[in-house]
Amino acid sequence: MNTQRFGILIRPSANRVYAESSVALMEAELEVLDRAVLGGRVRDVASRTIGGVPYLTFSADDLSARDVAFLSNLSSLYALFRLGEGTALHPVELSPLDRLDDDLLTIQKYAGKTNEYFTKLLLNVTLWSSDSGPHMTDRRLRVLDPMCGRGTTLNQAMMYGYDADGVDIDGKDFDAYAGFLRTWLKRKRLKHTAETSPVRRDRRLVGRRFDVSYGLSKEEYKAGDRRRLAVINADTLRAADFFAAESFDVIVTDAPYGVQHGARTREALTRSPLELLTGALPGWVRLLRQGGAVGISWNTFVTGREEAVKALASAGLEPLDEGPYLKFRHRVDQAIVRDVIVARKP
Repeated sequence: MNTQRFGILIRPSANRVYAESSVALMEAELEVLDRAVLGGRVRDVASRTIGGVPYLTFSADDLSARDVAFLSNLSSLYALFRLGEGTALHPVELSPLDRLDDDLLTIQKYAGKTNEYFTKLLLNVTLWSSDSGPHMTDRRLRVLDPMCGRGTTLNQAMMYGYDADGVDIDGKDFDAYAGFLRTWLKRKRLKHTAETSPVRRDRRLVGRRFDVSYGLSKEEYKAGDRRRLAVINADTLRAADFFAAESFDVIVTDAPYGVQHGARTREALTRSPLELLTGALPGWVRLLRQGGAVGISWNTFVTGREEAVKALASAGLEPLDEGPYLKFRHRVDQAIVRDVIVARKP
């Protein structure tokens, strides 16, 4: 076999603090991909500066088209090169999954928004850790964010061409996201339907529902090949009331941080993150397919990793708590040190 050296050019980030962590986070993300999907063929991962610019380098035998397809979706990858003599760089043509314009992710600006590169990392790592991981590029998967806020995770799932569902108790966030997505779909001239309707149980109003059906192209829409998205404005503790059991490939969410931008007066955010997870996880697990995975990011200042691991295990999941899964801890600001935990449903 012909072993070669490759370099990943890290995508520039407007967020200075995240940019400082991006190389280390990408290294952990690459190691998860290698372990879960690429069969352990990526070796000697290291950071290197070439021409004054940071790269993540690694060795591998000749990369197949499938290998490149997976690597193309790394969260902070800007370009991939085969490294030659000295500082020579030979571009490798990428084949990312992205099916929509990236302003779907970047155009929304608001206090407390999760960095879109991190959201992509969290979704990737969770997908690769599930039974669906090897099929990331060839199946239409289904993603749930049970605390979806204004929809960054849902938008990333849409970028991949997946079906996406969310739950959030905040009515203002629900309205803001519904308004944004309606406007975005119209501006992009994507064929779609979008409607908001009440959700009732025993004649009582228990929430609102925003449903979208859209085509990635006019031809697909006309042929009936339509993607779908639904957001429920309700408490995440009741998530299992709104979706069929075992209907999601992965569940991905960014838990409340317990700081000012996450302390709005809504029921879910007045609970501690640990209390919220402990109460919500049984319902989430019912919605997850066997072999599916849950990926959660949270602020370690308010809940320790050991407590999070215990909560996931108590809900019947198998936490992945070793190797590269322990390398995602990073600083967001003075009040937030964020970490990631992933667990599988056996």
